Amino acid sequence: QVQLVESGGGLVQPGGSLRLSCAASGGGFSMKTMAWYRQAPGKQRELVATITSGGTTNYADSVKGRFVISRDNAKNTLYLQMNSLKPEDTAVYYCSWGFSSWGQGTQVTVSS
Repeated sequence: QVQLVESGGGLVQPGGSLRLSCAASGGGFSMKTMAWYRQAPGKQRELVATITSGGTTNYADSVKGRFVISRDNAKNTLYLQMNSLKPEDTAVYYCSWGFSSWGQGTQVTVSS
């Protein structure tokens, strides 16, 4: 079983950028698809982006062109580069390994 720890969240002004990281331990990181999800207050958890073990990426329409998901298998780390942030991106962001292991989340707040 892989353990995941997210970091990099914080408060940013609209139009700003943040990079989230998700550090994995426990082995097998490179073997499965990784994903970023987010959950805003009062809303269901939403899939933001995925990246396969081979590096193929997919994005929700709401973040396409603004967010970039990447992974460094040598460092067992998943990233989410978030640019041109909007207030509606405010949420707790979670990483997932193989859609079966989850981190504790990191808060992203976009506000002036």
